[in-house]
Amino acid sequence: MVNRKLFVFWIIAVGCFSLLRYSESKVPEEEVDALEEITTAMGSTYWKFIGDSCEIEMVGVTLVPPKNSEHEISCECEADGTVCHVVRIAIKGYNLPGILPPQLVKLPYLREIDFAYNYLNGTIPIEWASMKLTSISLLVNRLSGEIPKYLGNITTLTYLSLEANQFSGPVPPELGNLVNLTTLMLSSNQLTGNLPVTFSLLKNLTDLRINDNNFNGTIPGFIQNWEQLSRLEMHASGLKGPIPVNLSPLRNLLVLRISDINGPSQDFPVLRDMKGLVTLVLRSCNISGEIPDYVWAMKNLEMLDLSFNKLVGKIPTRISADHLRFVFLSGNMLSGDVPDSVLKQGSSIDLSYNNFEWQGPEKPVCQENMNLNLNLFRSSSSRNNLRGALPCKKDFTCPQYSNCLHVNCGGKGTRIKEHKTNILYEGDGDVEGGAAKYYIKEDSYWGFSSTGDFMDDNDFQNTRYTVSKPLSNISELYTTARRAPISLTYFHYCLENGNYTITFNFAELQFTPDEAYNSLGRRIFDIYVQEKLVWKDFNIESEAKGSLKPLVKQISNVSVTTNFLEIRFFWDGKGTTRIPQRSAYGPLVSAISVISDSKPCSKRKNNGSSYAIVVGVLGSCLVLFTLGILWWKGHLLVKYWWKEDTKEDSSLGNFTLKQIKVATDDFDPANKIGEGGFGPVFKGQLSDGTRIAVKQLSSKSRQGNCEFLNEIGMISCLQHPNLVKLHGFCVEGDQLLLVYEYMENNSLARALFGSENNQLELDWPTRLRICIGIAKGLAFLHEESRLKIVHRDIKATNVLLDSDLNPKISDFGLARLDEEEKTHITTRVAGTIGYMAPEYALWGHLTHKADVYSFGVLTMELVSGKNTNNFMPSEKFVCLLDWACHLQQSGNFIALLDERLRSEVKKEEVQLMVKVALFCTNASASLRPTMSEVVNMLEGRMRVPDSIPEPSSFTEALRFKAMRDLQQQKEDHSSSRSQTQNSTSVHSFYSSSTSNNSNEIKPDSGFCQ
Repeated sequence: MVNRKLFVFWIIAVGCFSLLRYSESKVPEEEVDALEEITTAMGSTYWKFIGDSCEIEMVGVTLVPPKNSEHEISCECEADGTVCHVVRIAIKGYNLPGILPPQLVKLPYLREIDFAYNYLNGTIPIEWASMKLTSISLLVNRLSGEIPKYLGNITTLTYLSLEANQFSGPVPPELGNLVNLTTLMLSSNQLTGNLPVTFSLLKNLTDLRINDNNFNGTIPGFIQNWEQLSRLEMHASGLKGPIPVNLSPLRNLLVLRISDINGPSQDFPVLRDMKGLVTLVLRSCNISGEIPDYVWAMKNLEMLDLSFNKLVGKIPTRISADHLRFVFLSGNMLSGDVPDSVLKQGSSIDLSYNNFEWQGPEKPVCQENMNLNLNLFRSSSSRNNLRGALPCKKDFTCPQYSNCLHVNCGGKGTRIKEHKTNILYEGDGDVEGGAAKYYIKEDSYWGFSSTGDFMDDNDFQNTRYTVSKPLSNISELYTTARRAPISLTYFHYCLENGNYTITFNFAELQFTPDEAYNSLGRRIFDIYVQEKLVWKDFNIESEAKGSLKPLVKQISNVSVTTNFLEIRFFWDGKGTTRIPQRSAYGPLVSAISVISDSKPCSKRKNNGSSYAIVVGVLGSCLVLFTLGILWWKGHLLVKYWWKEDTKEDSSLGNFTLKQIKVATDDFDPANKIGEGGFGPVFKGQLSDGTRIAVKQLSSKSRQGNCEFLNEIGMISCLQHPNLVKLHGFCVEGDQLLLVYEYMENNSLARALFGSENNQLELDWPTRLRICIGIAKGLAFLHEESRLKIVHRDIKATNVLLDSDLNPKISDFGLARLDEEEKTHITTRVAGTIGYMAPEYALWGHLTHKADVYSFGVLTMELVSGKNTNNFMPSEKFVCLLDWACHLQQSGNFIALLDERLRSEVKKEEVQLMVKVALFCTNASASLRPTMSEVVNMLEGRMRVPDSIPEPSSFTEALRFKAMRDLQQQKEDHSSSRSQTQNSTSVHSFYSSSTSNNSNEIKPDSGFCQ
């Protein structure tokens, strides 16, 4: 009896609570109930709705909502505010596994639904056909079957998104009844047939996207009817070309993307009236002819992608499309030079796979300091396979060949155990991506080329080009990957000819193996090896039977006949682009290995060819050197002898005296820009517009002649972006002239120490870049050049600056070959006191570490803006370096910094530079770093030792002995000129043509001795 009373009480209480709930709710009881039915049908386990405030408190299959999920119910209330009706439902990103709810019809005022990013299946309920919906978004679900005809009954629709589902079959012509539609998104389904002719009635469309489908037929001409269109996308839609020639009526277009259409070759479509275009993509459309001039004049254009067509002609020298940030012209037949007009700061430009003139290291496009991404891989029509593939490298020849390659794509270098051997997979994970990336790992002879920008991701960070996902159940090799929006090419040059087996390692890292919308993505791309298609529509997840699973694919008997291997991954527009978010598409690879089919992995020197190359290089140098000797001694047949013996050598130009006279206005004194110990230096301009500096031999200076001849022999053998370039020479009559590139900004000495009118404003980043450039030039001389060379006179006057303030080492008059089998050379001392290493200045012991010491002094000058020989803060210090050593002991590095920079530099950056400089100027040569180590330290790849190794007390005492001796000599001979005739080896060069005080340079000088 008691239990029955309690039960009755409970029933009454629940009933009263329900009445109270509905009486307080502003949303009618039937709509509250309908909402619960709707979410239940969609598969929601948890649901709580507050009718009084029209607010969802809880929804989903888990208590904690997924990351990036969204929910909202909007209500509109009647005039008195007592009753409110549901007009919009948004439940996005909850992975709801149910169906589309027919119960929506129980919400008579509902106008908008957004069920994007769920796991809903089935089809669109027929009940919806009677509703007055204005917006339906079902983006990223599992809906299947044909798009129902009855959708055409919802004539109130203005927005319909069915993208990234599994709809199939033809698009029903009834959708043409939706005359109020402004947005229609059908991308990433399996739709077939033609676009219905009834679509011509959709004249209010502003946004149409039909990418990644299986449509048939040609692109319909009625798209010209959509005059309100602002966005049109047809990537890999299945439709064939040609593109309707006249698209002029679409004047409101801001975004036009059409790609990967088959069909006959066609002319460039007429887009002249689309003056507001921001994005223009016509990729892989079989378009021939030239790019119309008006395209380069579109004022609002930011993205231009005309890749993989048959376009010819040149890029104009004048481009008025000032907002262009992305230019992709890869895979065409464009020719001519690459004009400066396209090299806009902050832009990404891909010119790979074209017929442009070969871009040598002296070209503007090859400058390292440009603030842009530029891809010139295979941009040249050069018949030399290696030269054509590798821009900005002067006459590169393989010093050795390998027969294997292992790359951990998008990851770090790692060792993987294979066949009982630990194999090193070199990594490229530290290489920044970029929409137009060309990367070479020069010490291993491989690299990659990456093309394209991810659409609509609003992400300008370079990390998006690599993917990583920590996984404990598979090899480390599969936890990272490199990807690209359009094309990713890995290449290996200097590869032995023969047959190879290529192994690809894949794992789908961006999709998940669970029952969630993240599992619905499809990544599809093609794979080419040696320009042959080996896998079409490759799908990692399908091949591996799931995501986050390792997949190995192999191809054997790959033939290499030109010492060059090319592997390309190419996206042809297929697959989803918005799962799990925008930009998750395009080719992706975790690792690549290349192994010879006939021999074990090894690297061998190019004995035969490298011998010939070295002989050729040395021969060329000796020819030039001998030429100078013959001229010096007055042999009359030298000109004829030179022509006969060097007619095969095209690395240097043989100028006529007439050419030089025309270039310099017959050696007009107004063009004289310097006076070396050997004679004057003139500036000039060749007939093709190339600016030059001409060194003219003076018969009055025998010492100058020796240095001059030495410079001919040395610099003619060297090509590097940070070494001054020798264009050629002239031997005619009694004239011997050297023709160099013209350096617009004179010397580093003038920029730092010149008069106030001549100094340049070198900010901290520029000084650091100059320092790194000098270090790279010296590393080349010491370690990378076939002829190992010690410069012997590194100082600020011998570093020249081009128009972009790139540093180039000059004046090789004192340079010596470094005989590697000897620990050092004992030689007559030459150079400049203050920059000379103590072991060289005092005893003539010469190694490449002497240049390292000079570089350290020069680095100190860059930091301080002070000349080492002319700065004495007090009588206690003999030079700038002496003062720096004192400041090191007190830890006051910042006192060294140039006063002109103090407001813009971080203390730790100054400390890094000074520590490197002090490391380089260690009193003991054996304790100094190599220049390649210096480059790594300055670029952050190698740590600078916390404590600089200390030399012996005896060596340290000699550190500034030469400088002190010189200071004493200057005081002793302050009233005479006898020091210029002093015969001691250390001091005899103080006033030579190579010293800091040797010559005064005119303000307009572009080349200084």
